[in-house]
Amino acid sequence: MIRLVMIGAGHAHLSVLEKFARHPLAGIDLVLVTPSPFQNYSGMLPGWIAGHYTREQSRVEVLPLALAAGVTLLTASLQGMDADQKRLFLSDGQQLTYDFLSLDVGSETRTSGLDLLGERLLPVKPLDLFFEQWPAIHQQALKQKDYSLFVVGGGAAGVELALAAQYAFKRDGASSAVSLVVSPGGILNGHQGGVRERVLRYLKEAGVVLYQQTAQGIEHGLLLGDGQRVYADRVIAATGAKALPWLRASGLALDAEGYVLVDAHHRTQSHASVFAVGDTCSRTDLTLARSGVHAVKAGPVLADNLHALLSDQGQTPLTLRTYIPKAKSLYLLACGPQYAIASWGRWSFQGKWVWRLKDWIDRGFIRRFSGLNLQTPKNKR
Repeated sequence: MIRLVMIGAGHAHLSVLEKFARHPLAGIDLVLVTPSPFQNYSGMLPGWIAGHYTREQSRVEVLPLALAAGVTLLTASLQGMDADQKRLFLSDGQQLTYDFLSLDVGSETRTSGLDLLGERLLPVKPLDLFFEQWPAIHQQALKQKDYSLFVVGGGAAGVELALAAQYAFKRDGASSAVSLVVSPGGILNGHQGGVRERVLRYLKEAGVVLYQQTAQGIEHGLLLGDGQRVYADRVIAATGAKALPWLRASGLALDAEGYVLVDAHHRTQSHASVFAVGDTCSRTDLTLARSGVHAVKAGPVLADNLHALLSDQGQTPLTLRTYIPKAKSLYLLACGPQYAIASWGRWSFQGKWVWRLKDWIDRGFIRRFSGLNLQTPKNKR
């Protein structure tokens, strides 16, 4: 049997599972390796912090979808691979071989310069760790007078996390301060001035203290670019992505930062049997922002390509789909309460209606991959 191994149950691989559930293939061995039987949805993380969603509402249960697709689910993580030998090394000691491989393993948070914080530091990724640790931060902020939480990072994630934490603390009566540290270049680089102005106004109205300078971790807090030392009980790092370290020894072709090089079909540049998508890859033909938007949009393309490869088996000339990102993407920034700011090209909007739109999109994503009422195909195991 031809074996396809999928590593990670990220946004794109959920689309692959859906594809094989709706269009099963005979004689194919499908395997999914993921650390958890649940996939947390990053788009709902700020809403979960703010108390608008339960944890169960913010994640997809992977096992029913895997069963519907006839996929064997292995709860483990990938520790390393040999692309030339088509061999995978898992955290539970298993070794797997594959005929085709798809990587949707995401990235780590780049925490260089903050590591001296030790246990005070909480990177936003991996999401599983963040979901586990946030309730303790919230409880400590309620018990401790003048609790100090810093968020470092001026992108959408940093803004949303700071606003969500500030809202949760104020709502529950915590005597705490939330501060956001962004680079000297300012917040939301890559977005138009209108949305940045809206966000700056909202941060001020919400009471989030803004520092626009560099930050370095020290024993009890942060050393800012102007020499000021600030105390922090905890620091959340939303400081951008870093490629997973095991990729360096994988044998795959990588870019200068260690991300897997892929073409417009999301097939790796060095190995025709390997695909990669989401934060773990870098396109050779264009530059993609490391955003969940692209992982979601590229998912159906990856699903069609993998399904076509396994259907074809070299019998006919094969044409793979390409993922062509749109010139403008819609970004919906949660503001803590049920209120959001939208960014679309040079246009920006804000209001409760923007939150309702975001809520409808996010709940729809969870519903899409939680509502498959399909039996495991009879031609599978």
